[in-house]
Amino acid sequence: MGKKKLDVMAKEREYFIHGQEDENGNIIIPGCVRNGIDEESANKIFDEMAEFAKYAFNKSHAAAYAVVSYRTAYLKTYYPVEFMAATLNSFLGNLDKIPEYIAECRRLNIEILKPSINKSYTKFAVNENKIRFGLGSVKNVGTAAIDTIVEERNKNGKFKNFTDFCERIKGEAVNKKCIESLIKSGAFDELGETRHTLMDSFEEILETISGETRKSIQGQVTMFDIASKETAEKHKYNLKRTSEYEERTLLDMEKEMLGIYISGHPLEKIKKEIESNTNINTLQMINIKEENDLSKDGKQVRYAGIITSVKKKYTKNNTIMAFVTVEDLYGSTEIIVFDSCYTRSSNSLIADNIVLVEGRLSIREDEDVKIVANTIINFENIIKGEKQQIQKSEQKRKILTLDIRDITENQKSKLRGAIKFFSGERNNIPVQIIDNEGIKPCGAIYLTEEILSEFKEILGADRINI
Repeated sequence: MGKKKLDVMAKEREYFIHGQEDENGNIIIPGCVRNGIDEESANKIFDEMAEFAKYAFNKSHAAAYAVVSYRTAYLKTYYPVEFMAATLNSFLGNLDKIPEYIAECRRLNIEILKPSINKSYTKFAVNENKIRFGLGSVKNVGTAAIDTIVEERNKNGKFKNFTDFCERIKGEAVNKKCIESLIKSGAFDELGETRHTLMDSFEEILETISGETRKSIQGQVTMFDIASKETAEKHKYNLKRTSEYEERTLLDMEKEMLGIYISGHPLEKIKKEIESNTNINTLQMINIKEENDLSKDGKQVRYAGIITSVKKKYTKNNTIMAFVTVEDLYGSTEIIVFDSCYTRSSNSLIADNIVLVEGRLSIREDEDVKIVANTIINFENIIKGEKQQIQKSEQKRKILTLDIRDITENQKSKLRGAIKFFSGERNNIPVQIIDNEGIKPCGAIYLTEEILSEFKEILGADRINI
């Protein structure tokens, strides 16, 4: 009952009311009717038990939950940073839950910091009243690599720069793939070089160090051995200094390595537009699943996010469909796209595209809530449409006012010609004139900055108002 498995409950209702017999006709459960309780009353009793099961616990279970609830509420209230760091650590590797709790951190104004080669440990940790991402959450960075990095850092101090790190961390535990992942995650950002520079340079630096190590083992003398320390350091490594990647590229790197965006989110800049054009988000769908709210199955929804994957599939009828994963600010949702919708929307179904999905909720027991799409369109079109509406409404409110009092006949003639010349199908602003008799409408024109300059030349800037 507590798990609300409807098929099981239907069988139990039958046993409760009419009882159960084995294959030989022996009574296993007598049931209410055999015990003299009429069927209508038995159904009411079962309904009351089913309703009670939605919130009922036995006393020992309820008491334990109450103690845990008070303790966690106390910790979250008085030690919110430590509490949220511990909570994040309890869900390491669960990419459905981590975004939800990071969103909660942001709601509590707790800043989440990128991994740091000089400050991070294996797990999430509190750092100056903020939460620092752990190196253990970076893709391709194993426990042995983290142990090596932390041990060297504790023994000989913080890493001064990227080349210092590469020289001090040698061996198979911290390999090229591991270092590349740390660069992409932003773990070296504090050392003064752009990620672009490090990505272009790190392999050559590692080769140089490897070559120097081999020569040292063989007892060979290199040019760096006979040069001064300062000169050697200057020329030893070839850092191909390059301007930083675009913000979207940096965010995509973080997403690839950490599973989530940390220093920002591609949707953050259009958060208000998303909220005004949607009626559901991933967090709300997670709540629907946890509450097992089947009443919302089939509800029409509008959901927006960024496409992270598109999996196409042919049905038995040889029609194409797709399973599209779309991520918003709170997590990811699977969108089911059948043939008719796929045909209309295929141009929008591209990884990293920001889309608006209109469809219905699909809620099944013990499954994540999904959306069956009716239409999928580029969210950029929504933003453009809103901007055009704003521009139109602003233009409707604006009027070009021309003061023609006491101007010459030559000016009047030029003005009439200009109004006639710039009037047409693309008119975007009405015109009115002020003469000695008052204000009068005078049609409409297509106005740009260049056209406005023409009118200023005829009348003078002081006689024109918008």
